[in-house]
Formats: sequence, structure tokens, C-alpha cells
Amino acid sequence: MYTFFTFAAPLGYPPPRTGERKNHPLSHLKEGAARSNERGNALLGRASLAAALMLAMGTAGAADLLQVYYDALANDARYAASRAQHEADQEKRVQGRSALLPTLGFTANTQRNSIEYTARDPYTNQRLSTIDSRYNSNGYVLQLSTPLLRMQNWHQYKEGELQTKLADSVLGQDTQDLILRTAEAYFNVLNSRDSLAAIVQLRTAAAEQLELARTSFKVGTVTVTDVHEAQSRFDLASAQEIAVRNTLDVALETLARIIGHTPEELAGLKPGVMLSHPEPNNIDAWVDAAEKGNYGVQVQTLTCKIAAREYQRARAGHLPTLDLVASRTRNTLPSILAERTEGNMVGVQFDMPLYQGGYVSSRVRETAALRVKADSDLEEARRAAALAAREAYLGVTSGMAQIQALEAAKISSTSSLEANQLGYKVGVRINIDVLNAQSQLADTVQKLARARYDTLLSQLQLKASIGALGEEDVRALNALLEIQTKNPAPNTDPPALQYTPHPTTNDGK
Repeated sequence: MYTFFTFAAPLGYPPPRTGERKNHPLSHLKEGAARSNERGNALLGRASLAAALMLAMGTAGAADLLQVYYDALANDARYAASRAQHEADQEKRVQGRSALLPTLGFTANTQRNSIEYTARDPYTNQRLSTIDSRYNSNGYVLQLSTPLLRMQNWHQYKEGELQTKLADSVLGQDTQDLILRTAEAYFNVLNSRDSLAAIVQLRTAAAEQLELARTSFKVGTVTVTDVHEAQSRFDLASAQEIAVRNTLDVALETLARIIGHTPEELAGLKPGVMLSHPEPNNIDAWVDAAEKGNYGVQVQTLTCKIAAREYQRARAGHLPTLDLVASRTRNTLPSILAERTEGNMVGVQFDMPLYQGGYVSSRVRETAALRVKADSDLEEARRAAALAAREAYLGVTSGMAQIQALEAAKISSTSSLEANQLGYKVGVRINIDVLNAQSQLADTVQKLARARYDTLLSQLQLKASIGALGEEDVRALNALLEIQTKNPAPNTDPPALQYTPHPTTNDGK
């Protein structure tokens, strides 16, 4: 197993599994198409195993990303529908093969007959005698038919094999989609939680600054304008807290829609986690891999092959058919003569279609157009895969650069806030300077958290763009998480919730 990218953690943290790295990380993509059949069956097995694990583990208490992913495998309605569709599509191969095998049919009948014979004089038309006959008649037919030459059935069989492979690729695509949806919902909850912690901290700091401004106003060291400014920042932080709490509730409900329940607590990122660059660190290599291994490309490639088979099947409608037929019949007619007939027949049946109202020709033209459409869709799928790989790769690289810049900005904003608070106490800074520094720090913390989660999600999307995203990537990402024992954003109200401005003096103090 090869690893396309890794998550780097500080010393002391368990390193993610990197796998074998002697060969080029993209070399296994050449074997991806050959293993597409095994993926579907393996995915179904993993889903069943995940369901069993979740029954054993339970759903109460804290959860990390891996446990949430297992919950999603067992409870997500969209993925359950995909598994059911995959199971149904596995029958396409059997249905196509049935057209090549013999068919055996048996019919039987029994009848109650009532016949009246009347004899009349041919000259006078007088009734001479009447015979009333009542009896049962029965019989059966056993018929065997084996296709010897039916090209339509052969193409139907090959098309069934392709449809089964298509189902495997679709299930793989839906599994990757489940991982991305679960990770995105999980990170949205963490981001909302971090934003709420930052806003609560900002609101608490604004309340403290408001209380300090009110005290300073009472002793005449600041103007009432400083008090109003502090009050406005406090009110703004309170409004932001309401909005963020609502966002957190929506994020939790979105996650609950996927996993079937609302987790009590989620593991967050470990402090000081560092992310590594994609491997190989070459965007063209990822684009080339996406154009070959992306599940959307695999699905559309199989769709093109199915369209080609459908076209050949339609053209075969002009060809003759040859069948081997055999039958055994028996009829019993217990009349006056007690007759019974039996017969056996073996032969070949030749059928040559001459004219069917133009249906076959129309069907050929239709499938030819659909074949061109499938080729165009395949080219579009390749371009979409290449674009997705580029977007994800740039999202990772730019996200890491943004994280580095925002970490430096957080340090600078913290230093700026401490300096402004000290300057305010000694009288060289005014109240608005402290409030601006507080808002800048809170905004930087929120942006840093969002950048981290977006970068992690971009790494998963990059793996998905080449069709290589799986449970091992969830485990690697899960190694960067830990359960937080304390709620970072308690739903408590800081002091100074209400403020009534003091009346101003004539000189504005």
C-alpha cells in the first residue's frame, strides 16, 4: 500500500501509517482498474463490519472521526441506498448470462368436454337419434430451446458483466463521498465550536473592558464615548455569539443526519499539529493520476463500453438467429375410441428478420448517438477529475501557507492586545485601541481554525480525486485528534450584560 500524503504530528504523537515508500507513490494506479471488481465486495464487507462494531461500541459519550465514520457506514441513508443498489446491480451479470443458457418449459392442460351428436333423416329432417358424450381430455408439452446463434444475447451477456463492474465503481465513488461528507460535517462542528470559544472569549474581554471603561468614567479619566464604544463592542460580540451558537446547532444536526444521532462530544485537533505537503509534491503527477484513477472517470469509461455493447446489440437485430429445439407432447382423448397420441421432436429453428417496421434501424441510430454522447461525457469526466485534483492540490498548498501566516498573525495579535491593554492602563492608548486589538485577535483565531480544517478536508479531497481515498486515510487523520475534557465554550453569561449610559456633563465627561 502506498501513501499519497501524510499527516505530520509533533514529537510524542503517534505517527500515521505511511506504508511502503520504495516505489513511486503513483505507480499503483496502473493496477487500479484491475482491482475495481474487488473493491465493491470489500466495501460491502467493511460496511457490515462497521455496523457490527458500532453495535458493540455503542454511541454514547465522546466520539472521534473514526467512530463517527463507522456510524456513518452503518446509519447513513444515502449510503444504505447505494449498497442496496450495488447488490441489485450484481444480478446484471446473471441476467445477461441467462440469455445464453437453455430454456425449458412445461405446459399441461385438462378439459371437461360435453358433446351431443344428433342424427337426422336427410329427406324429412326428422331426428332419428341423439348421443350425448361427456369425457375429460388432457395433455402436456415439454419443450427445450437452446440458442445456437444469437448475437444479441452474447452482447447482452457482455453488457451485464460491464454493468456489474460499473456497480462496483459507483459504490466506491459513493464510499469516498461518504468519507468526504462525514469529514466535512465533522470539521464544521469543530470549526463552529472553535469559533464559539473565540467569540465567548471576545465577549468576556469586551465585558471586562466595558466594566473598566465604566469605572474610569466614574472617576473622570475617560469620556462617555469610551463607554459607548465598549458597550457597542460587547453588544456586537453578544450578537455574534448567538449567530455562532446557531451555526453550531445546525452543524450538529447536519452530522446527526449522516450518522443517525447527535454525539455528545467530538475529539478536536491536538495542539501544535503540523501538516505535511502532498507526496509527490508535483501537481502534474496528481492530475495524471486523477485522469486515470478518478472514480468518475472509471464510471464513465465503463459507461462508454456499455454504450458500445448496446450499439453492437442493436446492430445484431438485423442478423438471423438459430436455435436448437426439442419437445415431447402427449394428449389423451378418452372418447369412444379412447385415443391417446404421443410425440417427440428434435430440430433446429432458423429465423431471419426481414422487416420490422424500421424499429431495428431506428434503434441502431439511437445507440450510435448515445455512444457519441458517452465518449463526450468521458472527456468531460477526465477534465472534471483534472480540475478537482488541481483545486484540491492548490487548496492543500495554499492552505498550509495560510496556516503558517495566520499562526504568525495570532502571535502578533496577542502581543498587540497585551501591549494595548498595558498602554491603556498607563494612559498612552485609548479604549478603542484595546477593543480593536481584541476583535483582531478573535478574528485571527477563527480564520486560523477554518484554515486548518479546510486544509485537512482538501487533503482528503485530493486523495478522492485520484480514487484512492479509504478508511486508512480516516485512521491517519484520526491520529491527529484527541478528546477535550473541558468545554471550550460554556453557555454562561459573562458579567455586565446590560448597561445604561450615564448622563453626560456639559463638557462631555
